[in-house]
Amino acid sequence: MPSVIKREKFLLVAMLAAGLAFFTEHPVLAAGQVAALIAAALLIGVIVLTSTRVAHHAEVLAHKVGDPYGTMILTLSAVAVEVLILAILMNSSNSPTLVRDTIYSAVMLDINGILGLAALLGGLRHGEQPYNDNSGKTYGVMILTAMGISMVVPEFVPKDRWHYYSAFTIVAMIALYGLFLRMQVGAHSYFFSYSYPRQTQAAAGGPAQPAPQHGSTAASITIILIGVALIGLMAEFMSAFIGTGLEGTGAPPALMAVIVAAISAAPEILTALRAALRNRMQAVVNVAMGASLSTVILTVPVMEAIALYTGQPFIMAMTPVQTVMVTITLIAAAINLNDGETNAIEGMTHFVLFATFVVLTLLGL
Repeated sequence: MPSVIKREKFLLVAMLAAGLAFFTEHPVLAAGQVAALIAAALLIGVIVLTSTRVAHHAEVLAHKVGDPYGTMILTLSAVAVEVLILAILMNSSNSPTLVRDTIYSAVMLDINGILGLAALLGGLRHGEQPYNDNSGKTYGVMILTAMGISMVVPEFVPKDRWHYYSAFTIVAMIALYGLFLRMQVGAHSYFFSYSYPRQTQAAAGGPAQPAPQHGSTAASITIILIGVALIGLMAEFMSAFIGTGLEGTGAPPALMAVIVAAISAAPEILTALRAALRNRMQAVVNVAMGASLSTVILTVPVMEAIALYTGQPFIMAMTPVQTVMVTITLIAAAINLNDGETNAIEGMTHFVLFATFVVLTLLGL
């Protein structure tokens, strides 16, 4: 038992943080903007730490079932955190673009941030890093289709008919993801795996690291559920603190969306970087591109269903700047992920696009 408590100390910290936030919410809000921002920053830190434990136990399950099921579990756990936080924030936020901006930020973080940095560092260390090019092509066309349907076409849908197109979008996303899952775990599962030769393992510093063996499958599932529940509870208080802390500061409108996307992407960044430095680029492609696809194709139907239920539509159509950035990103990804090998130059192109996204966000674009 002591060893379990030591390993899951972040969950204990999360429980303590949630309790403190519950009892001190009103005094903190009454103390002013500075106190609210400090409390929000602390909660964000605890949420990120908790999400790393959720990702760790998802990784435990992933090692037990193997690819492609493994990376699917990892990306789905991250998307579950993101959808939960988004759903909670929508209750307290009056921004009709929060969902759109979060999905856009997540795609920029996943493809340009995670994939770009991993390919850059991995390329500097190992040179050209192989992977199955079928996975990159499949992910790319799915992301393009999903974002086009849900975040470009809505610009041309009349406002009095949004609910019809919203219902269609839900059905389309479910149909796309249903077929994708059938491919990923069925006859085309080899698209998302790569057989590394023994010499590649040796060059990466020895055999592949053994799977973490912290607890049973049931224990991992239980901890994932507890972690997600704690994240949701803390996100509610975080929303209130950030709303008060940023009021009247002139902060970029999309800042909250970037925070949500960064929280969900934090564990994936660590997983992808570890894989890239071990010369396991297939895992990087699966995590980065799979997370982008899952964010779009799973977040959209959930949020659209909420919009239909409440009768309050969200603004899902991307701005011209966002559309251009997504277009450049997906074109670059289609070119870079076309030959079955990544290198530092390809990584740098995506990382520069990520830096561009950061600058545009700071400029409020």
